[in-house]
Amino acid sequence: MKEHNVARLLPRGIKFLHLRVPRFSPGSGRLGPTDSTMVTEQEVEAIGRMLVDPKQPLHARFRALFTLRGLGGPGAIAWISQAFGDDSALLKHELAYCLGQMQDARAIPVLVAVLQDTRQEPMVRHEAGEALGAIGDPQVLELLKQYSSDPVIEGNHLAKDAAGMREARATTQMDTCCAPFGKTVAETCQLAVRRLEWLQQHGGEPPVGPYLSVDPAPPAEECDVGRLREALLDESRPLFERYRAMFALRNVGGEAAALALAEGLRCGSALFRHEVGYVLGQLQHEAAVPQLAAALAHHAENPMVRHECAEALGAIARPSCLAALQAHAGDPERVVRESCEVALDMYEHEAGLAFQYADGLEQLRGARS
Repeated sequence: MKEHNVARLLPRGIKFLHLRVPRFSPGSGRLGPTDSTMVTEQEVEAIGRMLVDPKQPLHARFRALFTLRGLGGPGAIAWISQAFGDDSALLKHELAYCLGQMQDARAIPVLVAVLQDTRQEPMVRHEAGEALGAIGDPQVLELLKQYSSDPVIEGNHLAKDAAGMREARATTQMDTCCAPFGKTVAETCQLAVRRLEWLQQHGGEPPVGPYLSVDPAPPAEECDVGRLREALLDESRPLFERYRAMFALRNVGGEAAALALAEGLRCGSALFRHEVGYVLGQLQHEAAVPQLAAALAHHAENPMVRHECAEALGAIARPSCLAALQAHAGDPERVVRESCEVALDMYEHEAGLAFQYADGLEQLRGARS
């Protein structure tokens, strides 16, 4: 019987992984799984079945997903890949994200299929393109270049056609540069191409940062918050450079960096703004809560952006975050409504004493004991 080492589930005592697996600070005293704890194939299967079961609560399926992500291996990849038949765009985009973060080339075929499938929601195809860039295998470079001109426009419920786009422009109170729609698949693939080219030029992955996430662009070497803010908000700069400034600000941390990043929620493409929301969730600084809550509450904003703002609020987990999430738990936009469900579960986790969010294995064993 094959076994899997649980020690890969979550690093211990550090800020780890991505927003969607909550992080802890050094010296928190929370103990993680030990090297002696092993997982059987039957347990992987049980967690996989939890993931693909549409009758399970969405937040439970998310926890199962991140458990599989931590375990890794072909079995985990197979179960995650199977769930792309679900009808939740939020879940499917999270599947692609996890496959990218696992950086296992065995996930490339399914991610390519998702990127090529125009029946999939743009936010799902976008995440598949980003995941292919995260894996970092040059075999997908030409494909990513091809989809760098993808014509599909990602928009919200107001932007289904030209008339809807005009209505969205007329109703939005945000800056004119902050359109609620855009070519997110094309932009994502352009970024993935730049990442692969950067890896080739620099001989491999950038140094591991404090969050241990595989980012769509390496952080800039600059550390001055003022200069990084200027680069982040400069619409004339290539998107890849602005992303590098974004991740550098995250790594610098602190209130000034959080406020500089929060300004990015009001400019650039929907893809850019959604990444800002994601990074603010990683940073977990309370100073950004008003801007995140405002973006979540803005119904003319792209649902993909609102989704990231919701999850960021769940990760920051302050009382003001709870009020914002509860206010949109019944949002008419499904991806936003589901994001608030997951974010409220994140909030509960961050406020509790449990070591890890990805607790599918713990729940499984607890039910058997």
